[in-house]
This record gives sequence, C-alpha cells and structure tokens, in this order.
Amino acid sequence: MNSLKSLSELFDKKIFRIPDYQRGYAWGHRQLEDFWEDIDNLTPDRNHYIGMLSLKEVKEDVYSKWEDAHWIIREKRYRAYHVVDGQQRLTTFVIFLNSLLKFAESKEINYLTGDSLEQIKSRYIVETKLPYEILKAYKFGYENNNPSFSYLRYHILGESAPSETQETFYTLNLEYAKNYFDKQIEEFFDKNGIEGFETLYNKLVNNLQFNIHDIADDFDVFIAFETMNNRGKKLSNLEILKNRLIYLSTTYDDFVLDKYSKDELRKNINDAWKEVYYQLGRNKEFPLNDDVYLKNHWTLFFKYSRNKGDDYIKFLLGQHFTPKAVFGLKREVILDEDIEYDYDDEDIKEEKIVEVYEGKLQPIDIKNYIESLKSISKYWYYSNNPEESGSIMNEEEKKWVNKLNRVGINYFRTMVVASFANPKINSLDRIRLFKVIEKTIFLFFRMGQYRSNWRSSETYNRARELLKDEVSVEDVISELQENFDNNISGAVGSFINRMTALFKNYDGYYSWNSRSYFFFEYEMSLSEKTFVVKINDWRAFTKNAKDHISIEHIYPQQANHFYWQNHFRDYSNEEKKALTNSLGNLLALSQSKNSSLQNDEYYDKRDGNNKRKIGYNNGSNSEIEVATN
Repeated sequence: MNSLKSLSELFDKKIFRIPDYQRGYAWGHRQLEDFWEDIDNLTPDRNHYIGMLSLKEVKEDVYSKWEDAHWIIREKRYRAYHVVDGQQRLTTFVIFLNSLLKFAESKEINYLTGDSLEQIKSRYIVETKLPYEILKAYKFGYENNNPSFSYLRYHILGESAPSETQETFYTLNLEYAKNYFDKQIEEFFDKNGIEGFETLYNKLVNNLQFNIHDIADDFDVFIAFETMNNRGKKLSNLEILKNRLIYLSTTYDDFVLDKYSKDELRKNINDAWKEVYYQLGRNKEFPLNDDVYLKNHWTLFFKYSRNKGDDYIKFLLGQHFTPKAVFGLKREVILDEDIEYDYDDEDIKEEKIVEVYEGKLQPIDIKNYIESLKSISKYWYYSNNPEESGSIMNEEEKKWVNKLNRVGINYFRTMVVASFANPKINSLDRIRLFKVIEKTIFLFFRMGQYRSNWRSSETYNRARELLKDEVSVEDVISELQENFDNNISGAVGSFINRMTALFKNYDGYYSWNSRSYFFFEYEMSLSEKTFVVKINDWRAFTKNAKDHISIEHIYPQQANHFYWQNHFRDYSNEEKKALTNSLGNLLALSQSKNSSLQNDEYYDKRDGNNKRKIGYNNGSNSEIEVATN
C-alpha cells in the first residue's frame, strides 16, 4: 500500500527501529545541506515530497526484544515497524527536530504552534512512563545491540546519566549532523526571529511528505533492502554483504540449522560488523574505508587470482555467499544440447544457463568467514595507526610500519597485517620483513616508477599463506630479497632515465614525486644520531599552507638577490639551472616558511633575521648539518 503522509501523521501511535541488516547513518555534508535547503526554501502553503519510506510491521517475537519500548507497544497499543528504506531521511528528521527543541529550550520558548515542547518531544522523540518516569520509549532508534542507538540516545538526543558508548564512523556522522543543524538553526533564528522559527517547525512536521510503502509479511525483506537502497547514497559493499549474510542465515532448513542456532549466527554477524565498524572508525579524523578493508581481507581469506576493480565483490556476492550456494548450486553457461549446431558457423550457437551441483555453503563457512573479518580488523587498524597499537607493536615495529605508511604501503599492507595476526611470527622477524618491504617499495615504485600492481598477485597470495602459516616468514623475506637483487639494475636504470629527462626540463629532483619521503627519512636518520627529533609530523611536512614550503632550495629558484648573483657569477645559466634542483641543494625545514624567503642570502638563511625568525643553525637536523658545514 502506498500513501503520502506528513511526519506528524507518520508518528501517530507508531514506533520505528532500524533493523540489524541495515547500515548505520551515512549522510554527510552534501545530503544535510540539501535537506536543510529543501525546508528553508519551502513556502508554508506548499508540501514537499521527500521520498519513499518503506516500512515492515513487526510482530511480538521481534518487538519484545526492544527492551526500552516494549511497554508502550503493549500498554498504549503502539504499532511497531522496521524501517526497510528511508532511514537516512528519518534519522535526519529526528536529529533536526531534536536540535530545534534544544534551541527552543535555550531561548525559553515553551510552545510551538500551540503545543508544548514536552508534548512535541513525547510525540516524536521519547515518551516517559508516568508516574515514576523510569521507563522511556524512544519513538525512533536502532535495534538494541547496535552501538548507534546508545550514541543517538546519550550524545545526540541528550538522555541523562550517559553510559559508555562505542564510536564508529556511523556515530561520527550522527554527531556531524547534530552539529550542522545546531549551527543552521541558530543562524536561522537570528535572521528570522520567533515567527520564522515556528514556521520552520511547522514545515518540518507538516509540509514534508513521505510516500509510505508497507511491505507485506510474505515479501522478502532482505532482497527488498538490497534493491531499494540503490537509491540515495550508495551502500558500501561491506554494508550489502552484512545484509546478505543475515539473509542467508535465515534460509537454512531447520534440520541443518535450528532456530536457536540461526539466532546465534545472526548475533555473531552483528557482533562481527560492530567490531569492524568500530575499528574502521576509531580514528575520527581519518576513518578507514570499509570497502578497501573488505577487498584486502578477501585476499587474506580466499586464494587470490585477479585484481581487477570489483572482482572481490563479484566473488563474494555473486558466487560464494549466495542463496544458490546454500543449496549447493551455481550458475553455469553451457551449449543447449537440444539444438543441432553447424560447427563451421560459431555465430549460430545458442547458450542456456543451468544449475550445476557444487559443494554446499555450510553455516560453519559463514561463521569462519565473519570471525576472520572481525579478528583481522584490529590489525588492519593498527597497520594504519601504529602509534595506537599498544603492546601489539614495540617501538621499533611502530617505526617501520610508520615508514611503510609514509612511503606508500600499497598492496603490502596485507602482508604486514598477516605478520601481526600470525602469533608464531616474532618481533625480530617482522622488523626484518618490514625492512625488505620498505626498500622494495622505494626502489621499484618510488624510484623505478613500476606499475602500482606489479607482482601484486604473488604478494597477496604470500600474505594469505603467511597468515595461515603455510609459508614461513623466512621464506617470504628470502623471496623479497631475491626479487630485489634480480631487478635492482632495471629499476635504477629506469630512475636514471627519468631523472635525466627531468633535468633536461630543469625540474630535477624537485619534481621527483617521492622527494618528501626521501628528505623526511633522511631527517629521521639524522635524528637517530643526534637523539633530538626536530621533524616528526609527516602530514604537516607534506601538507603545506598556500605559498609556504617544507623543502627549501638553498640556492634559490629565482636568484635575484645580489648576494646569489655575485657568488655564482662564474657559473653558466645552464649550470645554475642544473644546480638549483640538484639533490644537495634541497633541504627539509623544521617548519614551513613563506616561499618568498627562499631568495634571502645564505647567511640570513643560516642565522635568521627579522623576516626569518629561525635559521638553519637552530632548525631541523638537516638544516643544522648544512649550517655546520
């Protein structure tokens, strides 16, 4: 059944939960901005169609698990629904309305369009059971075991006595949406006053129109979710896979997997995804991409054969984790045997698709996969954030993993992850492995400019074998060293040819795209000798403000100062151009400087002056080395 309803109608005696097969809140700035502008630009006498909302009414065996809301369904005869499609817009509405109510409270506005703030909050946000006010029923939320629900209640909607909440990049999105609407509403009120504020509220609850689609009991809700969510912000493959695995857990016959085992498998899937999303979102400033993790885990769990775009998800969703695999079937294209072919004419052949029996996908196969996906995720996180690894890495291991991240670890990350996930590999062997990986990457990809996927299949498979203890770390180190020795001359030759071409254009080493890594690591090597760290922030070193530099030309690119013209008057223009971007004329600075200072004479650079507060003699270890010599 389809019908248009405003949000005030939608929330009449209904309660909504996001089911466990759904993803979390995924909207970012662009979607929030569109939502805000739709409401802000809407005239009060018009309605605005906001999209489809697909709902599935749930029965007591489901809503009885909603511990916070069971009482309101039972006592006040509320109807309970799963939100199959449209949760992003519905979540945004709840966050928006809550921000609006909080702002009204701060301005001591007690009523909006005749309703008290408490009435509005009770209708849309949370209702408290009287007289003791112990039980609370949130009108919208997630299944109880979803960390987003606790975060929504305690950090977004402001429930008192907060509990400890687990953060993921989905909870980061919730927080961003709250902050976005807090800011927009405050600016709106300052511009439009109380009358405009009331109009904004009225448009939000009465003028936005959802097209409501009720999903029948016999409709396959999992397939519906996968199909419907092709709209809006695209689902990640990791999100789709979670839905698929939960769906498959329901398809086994009871004699294969009884009800209690199905529930346990479903719980294991949810627990695995909870941990994965926690690990991927731990670093709020730099959350990790979920599909990148899924693809790389695929290479560690299954035998790797190709590396072409989305091969991994075609395998996972199109071949391995499918309903047909549960019943031991796969699709195969063969020639139609009922047709006589003229084999001299290949074009007239016709094909048909048949189901061919193959080994069944067992529940234990799903369990083993999700356990691996869960357990590997923490090592994936620490490989990206070694400083947070605690006792998992010692200081030397952290140093080398940081080097690998700086040089561009590429497909070798799976090998690093495997070395930590295999408990039989010790710290000394890991460091030996990291050293040979680092020089391999630097030689072939940073100097030789080899293709980014050169020998990737071999490396992925070795990483998987290392994880499963099918190859020794000693053998992997030996193979990498042998590959290094056998190909060093070709990589160096390629580098020489490339640098020769760059010097012909007078760009030299300054145009070498790995110069930052080279100079940063040289600085780090000097720090180990002096025991004084002058540069330790790689991101700051490689991300300069406009018109500022972190690598300076000692002899400047634009040598207009009399000092430079006088001291280098015996050099030809060709020699000056070659000298300017030579390796020895480039210097890592302890802090970025305005590029205009590069033309200062050498002694001002060395000792500092009114413009250049810090000179070489009190700058980085590299600067001190130049000042001393």
